[in-house]
Amino acid sequence: MGSGCLKVTKYFLFLFNLLFLILGAVILGFGIWILADKTSFIAVLQMSSPSLKTGAYILIAVGALTMLMGFLGCLGAVNEIRCLLGLYFTCLMIILLTQIAAALVIYFQKETLKDELSNIVVGLIEDYDPSDENKRNLQDAWDYVQTQIGCCGWTGAKEWENNEILRNKSNAEYPCSCSNRSKDLVEGGGFCNLEDPVNGTATYADWPVHEQGCMDGVEQWLKDNLGIILGVCTGVAVIELLGMILSISLCKNIHSEDYTKVPKS
Repeated sequence: MGSGCLKVTKYFLFLFNLLFLILGAVILGFGIWILADKTSFIAVLQMSSPSLKTGAYILIAVGALTMLMGFLGCLGAVNEIRCLLGLYFTCLMIILLTQIAAALVIYFQKETLKDELSNIVVGLIEDYDPSDENKRNLQDAWDYVQTQIGCCGWTGAKEWENNEILRNKSNAEYPCSCSNRSKDLVEGGGFCNLEDPVNGTATYADWPVHEQGCMDGVEQWLKDNLGIILGVCTGVAVIELLGMILSISLCKNIHSEDYTKVPKS
């Protein structure tokens, strides 16, 4: 009976650790995606906010460590190595507690992160310059966001009136990526000229652009992706918890099995 329980626990732990390896690879891939993505709103955050880069490196480290723990768990389960299973249990507990702490920090700092995001985008709009090669990737990413969501500015098109280049040209130009005309979207980025001249200084109301801001669309985009992240993290946490339970159970069964093999005097 004890031998059968040992085998069942061992193979269950092995299967869970295979899932652990896969989920670790997903976390690792997500961290690499954040660093490599240059065509979505992630690029705006990644190039403007050091905290996101740090978070991406943390995800890569956690993903790699998770894969390593999955490998150690498989090895300890198959070969019934108690010390390796004990190390596996300890590392799982540390990872799980770290994930809980990180989730709490993000939850209680979400308003601060939202304000930081707003400041990043407003600053990007004010300093937007198509001729600045140093900021080309960042500006292209924001053009992509405005084109895909069909929006203009963070809270509205009026924010583009604060752009230095447009002010110097009396707002006779407008951002092409904000345009509601398909022919302007071919340009992809930069500024487009008003077809109908305006006496004096033009305003955003004279531009053929979307009036709504990108804030709501971006927040929805982040919520959609946050759901994926939370789903992955929840899956990892459940597997970690089950792995901890199975590793302790296996250690106990190995100890009991070894004890029954000791010859009685």
